[in-house]
Amino acid sequence: MEKLREPLNDMLGGHCALPLALEAMGERWSFMILRAAFNGVHHFEEFQQELSIARNILSNRLSRLVDHGIMAREVMAEDRRKVRYQLTQKGIELLPAMIALRQWGEKWGAGVPSTPVLVDTRDEQPIGPVTITAHDGRALDYRELVWKHRSELQPLGQARVRADEPIAAE
Repeated sequence: MEKLREPLNDMLGGHCALPLALEAMGERWSFMILRAAFNGVHHFEEFQQELSIARNILSNRLSRLVDHGIMAREVMAEDRRKVRYQLTQKGIELLPAMIALRQWGEKWGAGVPSTPVLVDTRDEQPIGPVTITAHDGRALDYRELVWKHRSELQPLGQARVRADEPIAAE
């Protein structure tokens, strides 16, 4: 774990995107609203009924999600008093993070699988665990990870030299 510490401290000075993501999503109701949206909920009253959330909190969270570009707000043409909230591409791309948090909660919180179960449409079997993968699809363990500045990255296909490996003579 020591190998993660020093570069991480450098990145926390404003180069890490995690604080920005937490600013947009870092509280419970935002995730619950997104879960409902992924399940087909689109209107204020539906969110309120589905989540049993106070109107002022729901209004605040929906506005915040719209402000961050995670959801889009559309006034309905047939009834201008009715508004439809739709996930944007930015919002849709939060799904893996939400699934990872749910799977973590099943393992370390609830201790049992959640219901309903998320399945793929082809086989109707439960999805697998969210994992960290390398550029080539290999599953990675956290011990195989290290923080690097982008300027230190090698172009794909070039041999890398690690500090603990001797450089071979040619």
